[in-house]
Amino acid sequence: MISRRNIRVKVMQTLYTIDTAEDQKDKANRLLDKHLEQTRQLFVYILHFIIQVARYAEKDSHHRSSKHLPTEQDLNVNIKIAGNEFIWKIQEDLSYRKACSDIKPQQWDNDSLIRKTYLKLAETPVYKEYIALQERNKKSEKNILEFIFTDLMLASDGFTSEMEDIFIHWDDDAEMMSQLILNFLQKPAHCNFQDMLGAEKRKFANDLLDAVINKEAYCMELIKPKLKNWDAERIAVLDMILMRMGICEFLYFETIPTKVTINEYIDLAKAYSTPQSGQFVNGILDSIHKDLLAQDKLHKTAYKKP
Repeated sequence: MISRRNIRVKVMQTLYTIDTAEDQKDKANRLLDKHLEQTRQLFVYILHFIIQVARYAEKDSHHRSSKHLPTEQDLNVNIKIAGNEFIWKIQEDLSYRKACSDIKPQQWDNDSLIRKTYLKLAETPVYKEYIALQERNKKSEKNILEFIFTDLMLASDGFTSEMEDIFIHWDDDAEMMSQLILNFLQKPAHCNFQDMLGAEKRKFANDLLDAVINKEAYCMELIKPKLKNWDAERIAVLDMILMRMGICEFLYFETIPTKVTINEYIDLAKAYSTPQSGQFVNGILDSIHKDLLAQDKLHKTAYKKP
């Protein structure tokens, strides 16, 4: 479920931690596992939050009907969304239940924020149209959950601030998480909440991390002649990390076309480093790629640990 781009971000985060704390190098794989686990926790919590917002309809109905002098509107709160079929399928999923048991996403619940999100939802034309439908269908059941996530949660300063407080990599992971959640809402059956990578992608993650660490000296031999008037010590740390990652993909990951590799690291540089980083990383990687081809040194072979 987690894509190779997501994995590259996690490897990048791990390498950055190592680069800024040298004594962490021998713990690299454990750090990577920690970053990947944080992604799983964040994913489970966001689904949990969506479910809590939907199920708040029942609490709202109970609170309003329990007033001393409830109005007719108070006595007739529509709780259709609390029975959203998609939500119940998620909650019945054994893998999701096991993940909730392990992670305990309720530990991060902010009841006030859940309530505010639901009340805002209840005032929207999209929600009113949803509850007006007499029947339930897959499209409307999924669409209302997507709306809660994209238009109410991600668009809320309160929610994003909460995520920043709980999950330290939220700024880096927000875009990735958006894609993961939306993909899940389209194809929920393909999600294993216990292992969101699978054996093949986990191997890619570990091999990429190991290659960048163990081949650092060789990567720098290729990079430094391309820097011209640039001082290697003054180049953004992330730019250097991304270039090393790109070179290792050139050399040791035979199933990934070099054009794909270059495009991926240009995008990551733009998203996570400085405004000029995309162009800078592109120029260096493209030049190194051309040199490797010209010198007949680009023979992709699977990475093997030394």
